[in-house]
Amino acid sequence: MKILITGITGFFGAYLAKKFSAIGEIHGLKRPNSDLRLLGGLVDRIHWTEGDVTDVLSLEEAFVGIDLIIHSAGLVSFNPSDDKNLMKVNLEGTTNVVNVMLEKGVKKLIHISSVSALGKTPDLDILDEAHKWTTSPLNTSYAISKYLGELEVWRAAQEGLDVIVVLPSVLLGKISDRSKSNGLYEHVLTGGHYYPAGSINFLDVRDAAELIFQLYEKAVWGEKFILNQQSLSYKSFFDKMAGVFGKNAPEKKITPSMLKILLAGIWLGKKLGFTKSELNTKTLNLAQIGVFMDNQKVQNLLQFQYTPLEETFAWAVANEKI
Repeated sequence: MKILITGITGFFGAYLAKKFSAIGEIHGLKRPNSDLRLLGGLVDRIHWTEGDVTDVLSLEEAFVGIDLIIHSAGLVSFNPSDDKNLMKVNLEGTTNVVNVMLEKGVKKLIHISSVSALGKTPDLDILDEAHKWTTSPLNTSYAISKYLGELEVWRAAQEGLDVIVVLPSVLLGKISDRSKSNGLYEHVLTGGHYYPAGSINFLDVRDAAELIFQLYEKAVWGEKFILNQQSLSYKSFFDKMAGVFGKNAPEKKITPSMLKILLAGIWLGKKLGFTKSELNTKTLNLAQIGVFMDNQKVQNLLQFQYTPLEETFAWAVANEKI
């Protein structure tokens, strides 16, 4: 069996490659200057094609003879300067993947979407797979790009592809991994004092890879699943992290008045042209909201046992200098 993973050199793609290498021959796309360290000893066993999801010709070459594609490639950014690239990678790149699959007769696709693709509205605090996207000021450009990319996957399903769509929440890896969770770790490791009023939905990256593997084994084609362990307040999340890391937990809650000051500072910084921070109006407002990504659908199917959060933190920090 031949399995091609887009985004294989990235954080989640590397974990997926290690998991699925047990059942097939792994193929991957890489740029000439790709950093392959996350793949460890698997690098030399991967069949490589130079290219990426924005290069249709490289996809046409790479997809020949492939049985399963795991589309993990994507850009994660909340910086407004990346809006154009988000659409190019997450929408156009996904469109390229499914179109070339249809052209080359590759039938099976596991699409890695995001809980962000569900969209958020101020009046809902629980979201599941049945939630319908609505336009909202809480939807980031990243969320919009992932939602539109997912629509392309379902369009291709209507044209004959067998698809499983998964929507992971925040993936927690090791400190040495290149991942967005590193910002969470750094906040505690560097003695950050403040925590948002809202909640965080999270999942150990190893559990995420295992869940996807089990969904593939169940052959639940034509379905989508939220992948999320639980939702915790940022206060509880950082307290648990600090306890494992042996650091002081952030102790000051971001209040509405403090939020206004932070937003004013970001606005002024942009006016003066010296900030490109991913901290912006939407991301700050989102962090103040408590939303639970309901995982009941996947739990009813798999009865999965998640890694306790403290064990994830202990694994994340093992063999690291902090």
